[in-house]
Amino acid sequence: MPNEQLPLFPPAGAKPKRLQESREEKPRAPEPITETAPLYPRASLAAAITAYHDQMKRLNWSHHTIQAFGGDLNLFRKHLGDNTPINAITSETIQKFLDWLRYERGVPCKPKSYQRRLTTLKVFFAWLKQIQVIDDDPAAPIAHIPVTSPLPEILYDDQIARLLDHARALLHAKKSDARPLLLVTLLLSTGIKKSEAMAIRLSDLDAANPPNAALFIRYDDAKKRFKERKLKLSPEFATTLPIYLEQYRPREFLFEYTARRLEYVLADLAQATGLGKTLSFESLRWTCAVQDYKNGMSEDHIRQKLGLTTIAWEEDGERLKTLAGKAL
Repeated sequence: MPNEQLPLFPPAGAKPKRLQESREEKPRAPEPITETAPLYPRASLAAAITAYHDQMKRLNWSHHTIQAFGGDLNLFRKHLGDNTPINAITSETIQKFLDWLRYERGVPCKPKSYQRRLTTLKVFFAWLKQIQVIDDDPAAPIAHIPVTSPLPEILYDDQIARLLDHARALLHAKKSDARPLLLVTLLLSTGIKKSEAMAIRLSDLDAANPPNAALFIRYDDAKKRFKERKLKLSPEFATTLPIYLEQYRPREFLFEYTARRLEYVLADLAQATGLGKTLSFESLRWTCAVQDYKNGMSEDHIRQKLGLTTIAWEEDGERLKTLAGKAL
């Protein structure tokens, strides 16, 4: 059987695009939705996958999600055969396919890839049951295998205090620099990603009233607009912002230089405070989530704040609870 699968992630070494660069791209034309024949219990697996592909387009799922789910389902179809009746697929059938992926295919199956493929099958068969094509969901009894990805780095309370103290000292130094404190307070209060930070326009900031300061995260790509959200900013960010604007005089975007420059800002802070590799965009994002969890914010609120899908949260929610939980 062929081992080709549609790519889910960009090739290694590919340069990530800033969000605002999408404004220069031509919008992707929506894929046509075909009318498929109604499904019935003995319909073929190939027919069911075609119908589900059309369903994903009706739901306006992103191109990358459709591509990933489609690749996973096509791998399942090739393994079982196009004409396999839907109602002939059992939990044992699915488990044998998953075992083949892990042990017999001859291509490494990383834990995250395995979990995504199982999620694809669970969503697919749950849909077939929902539309009453099958009576029982054969994927429902199959448990997810915990992903063995290492836990992300976070900052502890004393490290957060040390970081903020040093950033404040830079603000009040003889040669004042507001950028380090602005960046740190932004990331600790919002948990946004590096790409989202780089895309912030000055018009996205509502900071005139520091206690109620807010940031709007916006996406020009319609397929990513489910990630748009309004986030609360810390009062310290709001009071630092006018000083930063006076020092750096940005015209349109908050950070009008490269993402690498912001990474250097964090690297300098890490060296000065002894935090080393612990300090990064990712660690500050997770630190924000852990602090929110400890302060009583609900898991779904945190998921929405971070701009994550429910599928991504299956893994990240468990990691958050481990990071924020009590020691055993």
